[in-house]
Amino acid sequence: MNIAVPGSSTEQKLEFPIPAGVYAERVISVKHYTDRLFSFRITRPRSFRFRSGEFVMIGLSNAEKPIFRAYSIASPAWDEELEFFSIKVPDGPLTQHLQKIQPGDIVLMRQKATGTLVHDALLPGKRLYMISTGTGIAPFASLVRDPETYEKFEEVILTHTCREVAELKYGEELIEATRNDPLIGELTEGRLKYFASTTREPSQHMGRITTLIENGYLFKVLGTEPFNREVDRVMICGSMAMIKDVKALVEKAGLKEGSNSEPADFVVERAFVG
Repeated sequence: MNIAVPGSSTEQKLEFPIPAGVYAERVISVKHYTDRLFSFRITRPRSFRFRSGEFVMIGLSNAEKPIFRAYSIASPAWDEELEFFSIKVPDGPLTQHLQKIQPGDIVLMRQKATGTLVHDALLPGKRLYMISTGTGIAPFASLVRDPETYEKFEEVILTHTCREVAELKYGEELIEATRNDPLIGELTEGRLKYFASTTREPSQHMGRITTLIENGYLFKVLGTEPFNREVDRVMICGSMAMIKDVKALVEKAGLKEGSNSEPADFVVERAFVG
């Protein structure tokens, strides 16, 4: 069955009917970083609105009942396209197919974005830490490119921990592009810091981010003090184990978990890809 998709920015016809409340968008570009990681950009529906740091449910038009998974939007709210950063799961219900997409293919996206990694969930502070592992850097890729981040915080620190050096490439390119961006580059000068570490392959900084926080190494390299509720705010996204451990560390430092309805000192995201 071929059906046109109302409200979508693509006029392409699809083989299967699209569920209500779903956009069908065209893949613009795909970039493979390693045999485990890739990013892709799709067209943005004209009516789609989101806050930097939120996630949406995406799927593929390859079945009568598409499988949807949560993906953080890696592009900032002002971007005319939508970017995503994904892991490749060989037998993942969605990612085993998603990793094979090409420019021109169609990706389905539910119309509502949500999430806790947003400015509204945090109280005002001086310094913002964004702590990530693996593809957990995606929502922070959105936030570091949002002018509001620099309006609310004097200093922005992004950490990214992966197993191997090649897996850090996305974050390195993100920081370089952000600092050279004509819209927000000037805002980042002297204020955006990036800390990358690996857990398996030797690199400049090695170790689990929890260990590097606990032993003070992270703060020593950054030239900052340990977490302080008076000035620090923290966002956490990545593996469940990392989230649990870092959450315990920031709570030990006296920080309180926030939400959209009750802003506080730190927030976590538990949306994952499968």
